[in-house]
Amino acid sequence: MSSPTLSEIADRYAALRDEVGAGVTVVVATKYLAVDELQLLVDAGVEVVGENRAQDLEAKHARYGDAFRWHFIGHLQSRKAKTVNAICELCHSLSTESAAAKLEIPALVEVNLSGEPTKSGVAPEELGAFLERYDQVRGLMTMPPATGDPEASRPYFRRLRELASEHGLRELSMGMSQDYGVAVEEGATHIRVGSSIFGNRRPQ
Repeated sequence: MSSPTLSEIADRYAALRDEVGAGVTVVVATKYLAVDELQLLVDAGVEVVGENRAQDLEAKHARYGDAFRWHFIGHLQSRKAKTVNAICELCHSLSTESAAAKLEIPALVEVNLSGEPTKSGVAPEELGAFLERYDQVRGLMTMPPATGDPEASRPYFRRLRELASEHGLRELSMGMSQDYGVAVEEGATHIRVGSSIFGNRRPQ
């Protein structure tokens, strides 16, 4: 599969922004992009990027600095919190007390609504106690089970919205390239997209 051109990336990004509206932050996930490739996102007008690994975050930020607003969207290890604090404006994936003790920036708490053991996240029934220990939480994040049907994600997005409302939280990071439309319908304030902007870059 050939890489998209700058014009294609810019058009896709602009179309996505128009589709979801001004109230939704489009976070472009850069996990599968090399450092050099981020220049395409700069030129396409991308404003917010999300990185999964602290080491990659550091390398990419060293090159591009304030060309983007930086978010951390991967599993946060407490020993990597210092890097995230120094670079990011928001962490989408707070899920452990050890990380909460070291994180100094605003955060969204990742909630494991599916109960999948392979996924990080606080169990819904433990959310209240977790929130009491960290005072910079602005909202919640979740990742539904992988599916080819966007509608299958709707119950998880709806439940996250209900949990956020129960705890007085207003921000919801939910929805990726395959299901962001459903997420926005259910109240997403942040969507995390990659392949819808620059194609499937996941290693085969």
